[in-house]
Amino acid sequence: MRLPDSAHTDRPWRIHEVARDFELEDVWSFRAPGAGPDDFPVMLEAIRASGGFARQAPPVRFLFAVRWKLGALLGWDRPRTGLGSRVRPLRDRLPGDLRDTVDDSAPDGSPFTPVYRLRDEDVREIANGTVHGVMHLGWAPAPAADGGYELRMAVLVRPNGLVGRLYMAFITPFRYLIVYPMLTRQWERAWRERGARAAARS
Repeated sequence: MRLPDSAHTDRPWRIHEVARDFELEDVWSFRAPGAGPDDFPVMLEAIRASGGFARQAPPVRFLFAVRWKLGALLGWDRPRTGLGSRVRPLRDRLPGDLRDTVDDSAPDGSPFTPVYRLRDEDVREIANGTVHGVMHLGWAPAPAADGGYELRMAVLVRPNGLVGRLYMAFITPFRYLIVYPMLTRQWERAWRERGARAAARS
């Protein structure tokens, strides 16, 4: 479900001090019925066990395949457009207590590079010829009517000039109508299946 920007900006997450020069593009929530304040690692593990970022629904895989083809054609994904070349990685600006909180040596099928992880935050970044983007996963109390906790995903970007802004505007309907709804079904199902497995073992 799409959330107002305040659902991200009002939380005391560390990403605010690390990515002050990024624009908040999207905020989305994923329900986790029965989750408690310490279940963020459990949710992340449920997502990983379900296939993680590498496993997507066919329509989403198709959209990403088109994106990679366009990127190859237009040179958006050349090494000189990425982290450490066109842009400085976020990890270079982390304060000492956030460094070495993730292991980026083990690929998980995601095009994103881990930045840091805390008890209620997981941050990854990507850069190419269109944007420098950040995906922030946060753990927060769900609305009072639902109770418990929920996963919130925020997308922050620094567009690369006019090309980047046009690109972000172009993909907006695809994000809202296809990518995020299908990601919601996948991740919320991962949480439910984790609960079913736990119940079967007890």
